[in-house]
Amino acid sequence: MATTHATISSEAKKPNTIRINGFVISTQKLPILKADPIEEMTQKLGIAPPEMIFGDNYVAIESEQGDWGINFNAFDALDLVDKTGQSMLQVAYSREWQKSREKTHEGIKEVVKPFDWSYSTDYKGTLHPNSRPFEETTKSIPIELLKRPDPIVFFDEVVLYEDELADNGITMLSCKIRVMPGRLLLLSRLFMRLDNVLIRLRDTRVYVDFETREVIREYLSKECDYGKVREMLAATRDDIPAFLRDANRLSEILPVVEQRTERVVLSG
Repeated sequence: MATTHATISSEAKKPNTIRINGFVISTQKLPILKADPIEEMTQKLGIAPPEMIFGDNYVAIESEQGDWGINFNAFDALDLVDKTGQSMLQVAYSREWQKSREKTHEGIKEVVKPFDWSYSTDYKGTLHPNSRPFEETTKSIPIELLKRPDPIVFFDEVVLYEDELADNGITMLSCKIRVMPGRLLLLSRLFMRLDNVLIRLRDTRVYVDFETREVIREYLSKECDYGKVREMLAATRDDIPAFLRDANRLSEILPVVEQRTERVVLSG
């Protein structure tokens, strides 16, 4: 077994960081961006950002050897939102949303143009430039190992962005990471619920085994018509409004529409 060597540091307005068995894990949580950074991000992205944009937040995992690293941040996630409007949800809410954004960004030209206003993204993290590439695999993340009652030496939850979709639902992209002495698991989740239209979950899990230095990344996309989900819940005694706000419970019933698994083994 690998010997655990961990040190944790935390300072005001600086990242929370843990060094453990050859890896550095960092998270940062800062307030919502102010007007000037939002305008700068808007110009770079070419689309209006969500209502609540935490542009300075991130979660990062890096090998101390410098041969691999991945981070999750709001800008790169939003940069993968469809900017053509081809996947835009064509419902009445989109007009309400556009009016609200035109008022919010009235000083910025050509910002509110057709794009996926649900801010759905298939973002799987940003690999560092020198990282060894992932390769497709049939090997799954070892759930049984993660179920063991190992001590948690580091945990954090970081929101990257959130929008209430003109008061007709929610889109949220967030990351959770937990680090045990022998391994870690990161979950990046997009949760999108547009009332009376669609419910969508897009999960990216990154698993790192500190002993074998194996990294597995799993992407899982689930979605279902809003009405069908309510039909499924109608036969239960569950509190339906509460259920529809609970991404973990929705994940148990939504059908899978896409799944992809990759792995990389780093040098020892």
